[in-house]
Amino acid sequence: MAQVIKVNDSTWRFEDDGVRFFLFVGTKKAALIDSGMNVPNAKRLAEELTDLPMILINTHADPDHISGNDAFSELYMSPKEDGNYRENGGTGAIHPVHEGDVIDLGDRPLRIIDIPGHTPGSIAIIDEKNRILVSGDSVEDGNIFLFGPMRNMDRYIESMKHLLGFTDMFDEIYAMHGSFPVKNDLIEKVIEGAQLIKAGKVEGSHVNIFGKEAVLYKFPYAGFLCDPK
Repeated sequence: MAQVIKVNDSTWRFEDDGVRFFLFVGTKKAALIDSGMNVPNAKRLAEELTDLPMILINTHADPDHISGNDAFSELYMSPKEDGNYRENGGTGAIHPVHEGDVIDLGDRPLRIIDIPGHTPGSIAIIDEKNRILVSGDSVEDGNIFLFGPMRNMDRYIESMKHLLGFTDMFDEIYAMHGSFPVKNDLIEKVIEGAQLIKAGKVEGSHVNIFGKEAVLYKFPYAGFLCDPK
């Protein structure tokens, strides 16, 4: 079962064996952001913390982020993530969200930012009132997955540069893996690392991930798992 940790009176994080997800509560409704890897009862756990109506927002649709989705008949997600979601067994109607959309929980607006690269429809979410960025898997100090189908290093770099334009709107980053929270300057660092990999200026080590060969490029601030060249 996921460990439930209170961040403050309107925010909780759920730690689920190396991945996390969040509950944000406004004055009118609550949002579960992702639903974990081993937590089919994610909705019920969240409902124990608030009586408000609850929605689900997915940062992307990799399997370790959607384990509790079946409890929701509908969810908010980028439409570019639909293929990934259905391929991983995702159910429910998708309400499409796009760059600039705002989902207001009641005195708690959540702004959507498109950051494709890790997956085609990866999004970040800015909790404007609390000055928090939820980064999904794209900004973290763990190992960022950029190998295998759907991953695109060029788009990832473009997205991270795009995200830099919003740093005046948040003070810290809530990532789904790695440390919690992380600082804004990590965005510039992952851009630098990705560009060094792209330019062939760093060496990686070959590793086996889920039975597939990948190359791990490890920096002091984060790692990147990439396709072998």
